[in-house]
Amino acid sequence: MPALLAWPLLAGASCEKSKTTAEANPAEVVKAADNAAAGTTGAQAPATEDKTPLPGVDVSKLDAKAQKSFYKLVGTLTSPCGKAHSLRTSVTSDPLCKRAPFAARYIAALLEDGATEEQTKGEFDKKYKAGKTYTFKLDGAPMAGTPDAPIKLVEFFDYGCPSCQQFKPVLDQVAKENAGRVVVYYKMYPLAQHVDSKSAAQAALAAHAQGKFKEMHDILFERSPKHRKEDVLGYAKELGLDLSKFEADYNAAEPRVKADQAEGDANGVDHTPTLYFNGRAYEAPFHPRYLGLWIEEEMAVNR
Repeated sequence: MPALLAWPLLAGASCEKSKTTAEANPAEVVKAADNAAAGTTGAQAPATEDKTPLPGVDVSKLDAKAQKSFYKLVGTLTSPCGKAHSLRTSVTSDPLCKRAPFAARYIAALLEDGATEEQTKGEFDKKYKAGKTYTFKLDGAPMAGTPDAPIKLVEFFDYGCPSCQQFKPVLDQVAKENAGRVVVYYKMYPLAQHVDSKSAAQAALAAHAQGKFKEMHDILFERSPKHRKEDVLGYAKELGLDLSKFEADYNAAEPRVKADQAEGDANGVDHTPTLYFNGRAYEAPFHPRYLGLWIEEEMAVNR
C-alpha cells in the first residue's frame, strides 16, 4: 500500500469542469442515551470527557492532542445509525448499530493522518449523514470485476486529467485486492479543456468492443495526453486489434461518450475523478486505506 500522505494532500486534487460502564440492558442504555440527547442536533457533551478505551479501536498511534480529539469526538458525535445517542454509546451498548465500530476506527484513521478535529467531524458527517442516492445505466459499460459483486463503484473520469491519472493505480489496487467483492464501472467524462480526451474516450470504448478495454485504458493513461485519432490508432495497432473494426467503433462511440457525459451532468458531476460507492457519492480521501475502510464496513453491515 502506498505511504499515506499528509492530510491537506490526502483527499487528492481534481480536474474541475469548466464553467461559465456497569453492565446494563443494552436497549435500556441506548434508550436512556437517546432521551438525554433529545432535542439536540448532536449528542450531549459529557460533563467529564470519557477516555475509556473503545473495544477494537487502536489509538496508540495518535499523539496526546489527537487522542484528546478522538475521545471528544466519539463522545459528542451522534450514532452513525441515525440515533440520537453518542457514537461511544453506539460502540459500547448498541449491538444493532453495526456501523459504530467502523465509524470509530474511521475517526482514528483520519486523526492519525493529520486531519484536524474539525476536518474529522466534517468527514464523519459526509460519510454518515443521510445523503442522496444515485442510479446509473451500467449495461454495456466497461468494468473491472464481476457484475454480481456486492460493492459497485462507478467512476466518471477524463483520460487527460492528471488527477484521474494519479487515482488510476489506487482504483486498480482496490479492485485487485477486493476481487469478488468490488466491481468498478467506468464512465467517460472528457472535459472541454482537455481537447483530445473525447478521442481517448472513444478509443477506450472501441477497444472495449474487441474485449481490450483494460489494455487500452492502461495505455491511454500511460501516454496521456497523446490522444489524437492518429495516436489512438497506433495504440490499437500495438494491441493487435482489428483496425478497420476499431476505426468504425471509434466513430460510432461518440454518442455513448455524450450519453455518459449527460448522465454525469444529471447526477451533479462537475469534476474528475468523481466516484460513486453503491449509489452514494464517495467524498472521502482517494486512498486505498479509506476505500478499504468503506468496503470493510459495507461488507460487515450487509453480511
